[in-house]
Amino acid sequence: MLLVKRIYELTRSFPEEERFGLTSQIRRSAVSVPSNIAEGWGRGSSKNFSQFLFIARGSLFELETQIYIAKELDFLSDTKELELLISEIGKILNAIISRFKDK
Repeated sequence: MLLVKRIYELTRSFPEEERFGLTSQIRRSAVSVPSNIAEGWGRGSSKNFSQFLFIARGSLFELETQIYIAKELDFLSDTKELELLISEIGKILNAIISRFKDK
């Protein structure tokens, strides 16, 4: 949830014309990560959970790319904190995926 909170804080300063563009896309990608984890867990089977973990990881990669785009467009200056947070979440997701992969 920290990632979602930070994304919302940082995207408040994006240009108004990006409100329905990159701002919206970045926010949706960030929200998608914990939402897919929760939905997968709520489905009640290891197979479904594993499937939704892969979707969450895909959303995380999508978010990482969008952060790089925002940086290139000078909407963000220092992205180190976000990059570290995304990396940590990715490691956690990979560990959980490995645990549930064969179940």
